[in-house]
Amino acid sequence: MYTHNKDFKTKGKPLSETGKALILVHGRGATAPSILDLANYLPVQDFTLFAPQATNNSWYPYSFMAPEAQNQPALDSALKQLDELVKSILEQGLKSEDLYFVGFSQGACLISEYAARNAQKYGGLLIFTGGLIGEKVDTNRYKGDFAGTPVLITTGDPDPHVPVSRIEETVEVMDKLGAIVTKKIYPGRPHTILQEELDLASQLIKLSNNDLSNGDRG
Repeated sequence: MYTHNKDFKTKGKPLSETGKALILVHGRGATAPSILDLANYLPVQDFTLFAPQATNNSWYPYSFMAPEAQNQPALDSALKQLDELVKSILEQGLKSEDLYFVGFSQGACLISEYAARNAQKYGGLLIFTGGLIGEKVDTNRYKGDFAGTPVLITTGDPDPHVPVSRIEETVEVMDKLGAIVTKKIYPGRPHTILQEELDLASQLIKLSNNDLSNGDRG
């Protein structure tokens, strides 16, 4: 088992100039620089980008649906690293509704779990092939109010790592916490991100960013 070093990459103008942040969380075997490249396909040129790096390029050792004890202490360490990054961003004067998350696969699972445990008004959650973590979904750990946070959650059917049933459970939890969830399931899609998913994510960012610019803070 392992704990994660406090390590993240940044890209773009300083937060003091942009006033908007996007946290990108990589999947198993990938890197912070590789997930930062995903931003090239999203309308976030005026965002400050942050990408935490997992020790050994993996946030936790086993499946996200394995018994939780098998993924400890790596899972708690990963959630702590993400929490410290979020707090450091908010401490620079950013409001939570100007903070966005995107993750793929293991990274999507991590942002799902973190956001549901710390539900508040975020700019948006882009969950590409991932869901809440645990052998079973423990709803007692998810608290707060997303207050209309837009969420996009997508997956293939079947996916080799993420069953559709866990996507459905994740949608249900986030809906009860006050998120506005868009779910897309693609029959036969491989474990990747399609252009259509990027287009939907871009629409979410544009709509959310425009609402905030117009003073609609939910």
